[in-house]
This record gives sequence, structure tokens and C-alpha cells, in this order.
Amino acid sequence: MAEKKTVVYGIPNCDTVKKARVWLEEHGVTFEFYDFKKAGVSTALLQDWLKDVTLDELINRRGTTWRGLSDDMKGEASSTAGAIALMIHKPSIIKRPVVVVNGRVKMLGFAVEQYETVFG
Repeated sequence: MAEKKTVVYGIPNCDTVKKARVWLEEHGVTFEFYDFKKAGVSTALLQDWLKDVTLDELINRRGTTWRGLSDDMKGEASSTAGAIALMIHKPSIIKRPVVVVNGRVKMLGFAVEQYETVFG
């Protein structure tokens, strides 16, 4: 059986991303880490993710970045195009980590049960 190609998208200093990376390392899961604060995200990447998850799932409306946005900027997130533009401009509003296995989003955030199901 071929090994799954796993990419973890996130920000290195995010606690949830740290927990996910530690769990994967402790369970021997090989993965690439993609720092989207440094490397950014593209329209094509976000559109691809939206084949697997909804905008509501992808945007972290509970984080400090979201709360710091103006009402106008928050309003932009109501359309797919506006939300994608906002995520490109402020990648910190993306729920982290985004875990992609073999090109498909399998998980957002970190929950042990979910990781055990996908990688167990």
C-alpha cells in the first residue's frame, strides 16, 4: 500500500497547529508542513479546499483576526469570491491546521478522535 501524502497547512506558532504536528510526529505520520503565513495561499488552493469543506468551516470566526476585522471586511466573506480574497489577504482567518491527505482536505483543526480515524 502506498503511503498517504499528507500536508499540514497552518502557522507554526499556532497552538492547535503545534498539537497536530506533535500528534502526527508521535504517531509516525510523515507530513510536509506548509506555513501559509509566510508562503501565502492562492485562489486555486482555496477553491480546491472548498470542494471538500464549506466556507463556514474554513473561516475561523472565533479567532482574534476575525474579531479584529471591520464589519465591511466581515461582510465580504459572505460571498465565495469575497471570502477567498479575504483569506488571501489575511490567511490567519483560515481555521488551522488544514490537513490535506492525497490532495483532499480531511480535517480542519485538531481533535484526537478525528486524527485516529484518518491515520489510525
